[in-house]
Formats: sequence, structure tokens, C-alpha cells
Amino acid sequence: MRSHVLTDRPWLAADPTLGPWPDGGDEAVFHTGAWILPDARPLSPELEMFPDAGEPPVYFGFGSARAPAGASQTMIDAARSLGRRVIISRGWADLSLADDQPDWLAIGEVNQQALFRRVAAAVHHGGAGTTTAAALTGAPQVVIPQVYDQYYWARRIHDLGIGIAHAGRTPTTDSLTVALEQTLTADVAARARTIAANMRSNGAQVAAQRLTATHLRHATLSSARW
Repeated sequence: MRSHVLTDRPWLAADPTLGPWPDGGDEAVFHTGAWILPDARPLSPELEMFPDAGEPPVYFGFGSARAPAGASQTMIDAARSLGRRVIISRGWADLSLADDQPDWLAIGEVNQQALFRRVAAAVHHGGAGTTTAAALTGAPQVVIPQVYDQYYWARRIHDLGIGIAHAGRTPTTDSLTVALEQTLTADVAARARTIAANMRSNGAQVAAQRLTATHLRHATLSSARW
């Protein structure tokens, strides 16, 4: 795939609604859509039961990014201040909590497509995959960008009205509480569902079909020369 990115007609593997090319009429870019495949993995029995034990919880995770110091406690304190339960994805940062209260659950690798449909909001670092997965399921988002393209995705979530771009890399309990209050509203939830309905889930298929067609065309031309 890399050879089809570094060319005079690069492939843009992002959803056109979530991550549009600035010039929509630019035919030099092939906008495939996001490369996400359906995930049929079931949630664990514990994770199936947890969301149903009360109001939908808030998901927190930083994926492969390095989480700010004390992020776990900040996240749980902010959610608790709003009466919300918490699901924390440990990720590479190994996020966890020290207390034994029943209002939080720490998880490892998970089917985000299934989980995000059952949360009130997803708070994360703004990685392209996590942002797209949450948007596809209609989950409102709070994005706390740490590096690189994560700032772009945070801005897109804010501009689309489906969540909040947190100001600063290191949230405090107060700043995260405010961000959650602004996100956990009926208007944001409705907007997130609308955007989800307009997104495409066939980007990987579109890319594979173009790759196959290109290969067959080149093979046909080579055979014709012989």
C-alpha cells in the first residue's frame, strides 16, 4: 500500500466526512475512505454487563500514546463528579486505578466498534483509528491530543460539533469535568448520530478494489507488449 501513497496521486485513507481533503474537487488525490474492517469479536461477559448496571459509562483511553501523569485519577474524579461510571482502557500507558470502588472497570484490548455503541462518550488521545471508530458508532468525544495528527482530529471533532477538543495535553479534574459537561448533552449526542449516519465503512474495500484493478490493468498492458 505504501507505494500507492508516495506517488503523484496519493491515496487518502480517511472518511470524507470526518477527514475531508481541503479541496474536494482535487482529482490528484484518491479519497478511499477510512480503512476499517468490521470487528465481530464479542465483548467479555464482564464488559457486557457493566454498561447495563446503570447509566451508560464514559470510556477513557490513550491507546498507544503516553498518558499524562496522573491521568487515571483525573479521569475517574471528573466522571465521578458528574455521577458517571468509567471504563478505562489500559493501553500502552497501562492506565489503571488504585481504589476498589465498583464504579469503574479497567480493560485491555477490546472491540471498540461494539463498546463505543454502549458508552455515553469516549475520552481519548485523538488517534486516527480511535477517532474514526468512535465517530462511526455515534459516540460523542472528548479529545485530549498529545502529538502530531491528534491535534487535527481534535479540531475536526470540535468543528463537526460531535465533541470537545480539550485545551492542553494534561487535563485537570476541573478542565475534564467541564469538557465532559459540554459533551454529555442531547444536542451533541444527536449531532454525533447524524455524522455517524453520513460516514462510510467501506474504505478498505474501495482501496482493495482499486489496488486489484490497477494490478490487473498493468498485467494486461504487460501481456499486450509481449
